[in-house]
Amino acid sequence: MNISKLIPIREDFSIKSLLNFEKTPANILLALIILAFLAMFVVGVATYLMHGHHAYNVTREHPWGLLIAVYIFFVVSSTGLCIIGSLGDVFGFKDYMMVSKRAIFGSIVTILAGFAVIAFEIGHPVTMLIYNVVSPGLTSAIWWMGTLYGLYLTFMIIEFYFLLHHDMRRAKIFGLTGLLVGLAAHSNLGGVFGFLNARTISNGVFYPTYFILTAFITGVFITFIMLGFRYRLNFPEKAKKALAGLAKIQALLVSILIFFVTWKFLTDIYGGMPNRAEVAIHILGSWTFWAEVVLVMLIPLVLILRNMGKNPVVLFWASLSGMVGVFFMRYNLVHDTQLKPLQMLKKTEYQLAPDWIHYVPSAAEIMISLGGLGLCLLMYYVGTKLFNLDEEEVH
Repeated sequence: MNISKLIPIREDFSIKSLLNFEKTPANILLALIILAFLAMFVVGVATYLMHGHHAYNVTREHPWGLLIAVYIFFVVSSTGLCIIGSLGDVFGFKDYMMVSKRAIFGSIVTILAGFAVIAFEIGHPVTMLIYNVVSPGLTSAIWWMGTLYGLYLTFMIIEFYFLLHHDMRRAKIFGLTGLLVGLAAHSNLGGVFGFLNARTISNGVFYPTYFILTAFITGVFITFIMLGFRYRLNFPEKAKKALAGLAKIQALLVSILIFFVTWKFLTDIYGGMPNRAEVAIHILGSWTFWAEVVLVMLIPLVLILRNMGKNPVVLFWASLSGMVGVFFMRYNLVHDTQLKPLQMLKKTEYQLAPDWIHYVPSAAEIMISLGGLGLCLLMYYVGTKLFNLDEEEVH
């Protein structure tokens, strides 16, 4: 069987071609960073395998740590890239066809990186997969999250296969199905937080919608970054036109996000509800929250409005800062949910209960998280060598 007919790969691909990149200082530095992250991943996983969850700084009072936040960071990125990829091949916006394959492939590698990270947060990932099938928990939001994301990944792979074969009819079918399943999975992930009745700061309908909105924003950031590296910041006119349109969409999305977050805090604080209001005020005094606001909301919005997205180089750098802010957004989401000790834990776990729960990620958590980023970058790089991710003219 000729695998190149089954899966169209570049004619010039070889193992040697993986090492064939322009040896500029920036490229060499990036390669060294990826290798360092992969080495950290190996050390972090080895530490986890030797010590189990004792290698992490999570506790009964703060059971969700950095790995949960990084998992959310990757799956949000995947959903966002799925939305961007769907603009062209599903909804027919021709300006965005040039990024469809790249975005869909990016959605695959980011969710795989998220799965790689969360696998070492789950105590028994293999057992989980087995019982996910033989003993489904239909009333569990986390069961639905795992099931829907598994289906979503399957549809994304099938869509990408048909995009490589230029079968746009089938790509559209599986792309639309994958998009709908992905949005369902992602809003359900927001529901995991919204269903926390004991954590009043997150309980409610806000997060299922918020997750979809921030996924779209994240997808736009990553699209600017991917095309920036693809064209080495020397964007052709076609890319400039597509990115200018995305920048205007991003300005609208970020404005809506500011509106959402403002009202979220107003409703949290108003009336002084116990636990909820004081947690919201505590969050507003956190530097990580303001890092999120500045990097995700203020800097991109100001730079877009300066020239309505006509300078993609500036927005490339703004998107890099935006992705740093998105990480803080995910970390804040997980940590802020657990800031206040639960009343039950106050009575059973402490002689003198603290006012706030403090958490600092362990070295193993940090290494596995950086390793997940290294895996994501490595898979994407191999994909650019293995497949033609650019738009192709087919007659």
